[in-house]
Amino acid sequence: MKASWKAGPARLALLAAALWLAGCTTMAADAVNSTTGAVSDAINRRDVKTHAVSSIKTLTIDRVAVMPLIEAAPGGGEPLAPGAAEAITAELYSQVAVAGGWEPIAEQDVEAALQKMPPTTLTNLDGNALQLGHDVSADGVIYGTVERYQERVGMDYSAASPASVAFSLKFVDLKSKQVVWTAKFAKSQAALSQNLFDLANFVQRSGRWVRAHEIALEGVKEAVANLHGDLSLNQNVKRFETGSYGELKSGQQRYNTGPQGIY
Repeated sequence: MKASWKAGPARLALLAAALWLAGCTTMAADAVNSTTGAVSDAINRRDVKTHAVSSIKTLTIDRVAVMPLIEAAPGGGEPLAPGAAEAITAELYSQVAVAGGWEPIAEQDVEAALQKMPPTTLTNLDGNALQLGHDVSADGVIYGTVERYQERVGMDYSAASPASVAFSLKFVDLKSKQVVWTAKFAKSQAALSQNLFDLANFVQRSGRWVRAHEIALEGVKEAVANLHGDLSLNQNVKRFETGSYGELKSGQQRYNTGPQGIY
């Protein structure tokens, strides 16, 4: 009986220890899962914030015009680097041209139409987009503003300040004359020591400080892909090389076949 009496507390102590260890293990597992989830969310975070009306899925969009972006640095803010709007416009046109599923209107046709219109400002931005779309027979027009475009100061691996880019985009449907999609992008590169959750970008860039146009390209790619998806466009369709509108109408454009279909 005495041995049994002594064994009781020992068993209780072992049971308590086991329960305590199990609790610690559960807490540790929860902490790991929570941290893993936070890291996953951060890595998969999108820098482009978009909004589309529900009717966008029903639109028929074939011809798309890209209107040159305009500078719109906030009052009192730092001026944009020279050529900022032109650089992002070029990236935007390039991504629209390779996306497939729509026919980008040639840059020279857009420029010719804009020459006949008043200079684009923040006041007449929406009106000029509609006028441009009408003049070049577009189904939709992508346009917008550049709010920030700061080049990095320093070298690839020793920058004194990082590159920083912010821009806004709109897509107007010419049939309804309504803006059916908007996007906002804002990003400044941060050192890994400042943002551990930016590991994916850190590895992709080999730990270097990137230039403003590289950040802009990331934003433009993401924005165009989002719009492309919202419009339910199919990439494996006929796609023309860029050329004048007259060449496209007369069938003089070149084409070829490949994994993306006919283009």
